[in-house]
Amino acid sequence: MVGKKPKDVVPSAAVKFFGAGTAACIADLITFPLDTAKVRLQIQGESQKGEGAVKYRGVFGTITTMVRTEGGQELYNGLVAGLQRQMSFASVRIGLYDSMKQFYTRGTERAGIVTRLMAGCTTGALAVALAQPTDVVKVRFQAQVRLADGGRRYNSTLDAYRTIARDEGVRGLWKGCMPNITRNAIVNCSELVTYDIFKELILKYDLMTDNLPCHFTAAFGAGFCTTIVASPVDVVKTRFMNSADGQYRSAINCALTMVRHEGPSAFYKGFMPSFLRLGSWNIVMFVTYEQIKRNMTTAQQYWESPL
Repeated sequence: MVGKKPKDVVPSAAVKFFGAGTAACIADLITFPLDTAKVRLQIQGESQKGEGAVKYRGVFGTITTMVRTEGGQELYNGLVAGLQRQMSFASVRIGLYDSMKQFYTRGTERAGIVTRLMAGCTTGALAVALAQPTDVVKVRFQAQVRLADGGRRYNSTLDAYRTIARDEGVRGLWKGCMPNITRNAIVNCSELVTYDIFKELILKYDLMTDNLPCHFTAAFGAGFCTTIVASPVDVVKTRFMNSADGQYRSAINCALTMVRHEGPSAFYKGFMPSFLRLGSWNIVMFVTYEQIKRNMTTAQQYWESPL
């Protein structure tokens, strides 16, 4: 039942770890076209040579253009790497968040804003260090456009891992790791801490009970706050990870190049698809995550004491 929760049983770390990865994969399956549109809009403009270079306009215009010129399947280009990323990435950054809070509070239940921020930064950084190659491959797939002769930059997910490692070295698979750590420290703090706080306030003031509407509202607020805070770093991360070898000297050089050639507004390119994607992703992920935790905990109780 959505509105009922075992009061005296806290989901185990294993339940949270598995639940977070599974919920994130479900969220990716539903919102992946929005993420692809976001990537295409973010990289648009870095190679403009003159008039008529603007190919995509707005999130739905981007999706429509891609379907018309490349086929609808291209909206899910990089999905395999995306699911690989979520199982390794979300499991750590979301699934271990509560455990990290307890680590910083030495096992107590009361966690202040500083403790929550520290926990979010820690799990976000750990997740990036583990899952960065999957993120690089995902972005490369989403950014690639089918060539006139039908060729592609990469033929498969495995081919992408091999090609990047061969042409750019193993370090190429961790390209953009530092801006990605920065981005995900920001995203993790914004996403998890704001969800934590919104949900806590909703329950504290009895605005809703701990059920689906509460999770939906807290997740929507978390998605909006996260998009505002994280968009500039996200654009730089996407540009840098998708760049050819030697195009940018560093993530900072990438950011400076963007400002010089496109102006500060470039940092918010793809903002609407980012919000649509993060907002909808947060809603699907957190609602699913809460239900998985609840159901798995109930099942665990039943297995341990069936009578």
